[in-house]
Formats: sequence, structure tokens, C-alpha cells
Amino acid sequence: MPRARWSSRTIFLFAAVGSAVGLGNIWRFPYLAYEYGGGAFLIPYFIALIVVGIPMLMLEFALGQKLQKGAVDAFV
Repeated sequence: MPRARWSSRTIFLFAAVGSAVGLGNIWRFPYLAYEYGGGAFLIPYFIALIVVGIPMLMLEFALGQKLQKGAVDAFV
């Protein structure tokens, strides 16, 4: 059975944004850390987000695009 594809880039963008909005920790966790005195932790948090988080997200998108499979099937 062939894998389903997005019909347009706009629909993919809406799906990606909807997924990211549901994750909420990118916005809520730093706010709560700052609010309760953990503001110094935000520096390594954002460094890790930029150095590790964003490249891993890009790798996941690229791997899915290249192999045309889901996350589990891509590593099997």
C-alpha cells in the first residue's frame, strides 16, 4: 500500500504548526522556570533547543521525505 502524501505545502505547514502548538513546552517551561527563580537555566535550555532540538526536527523531516516511511519503519 503506498504511503499517503500531503496534497500541498500549505496543508503540511498547518499540520506541523498544529503539532508544535500542542507541544507547548517550548513556551510554557521557560516561562515557569523564569517565574519561579530558574531564569539562569534558560540559557542552556535555549542553547540545547537550538543546537540539538531544531537539527533533530530537520533530520526527522528529511528522513521522512527521503524514505517515504513513518518514523518506526524508517529505522527498521
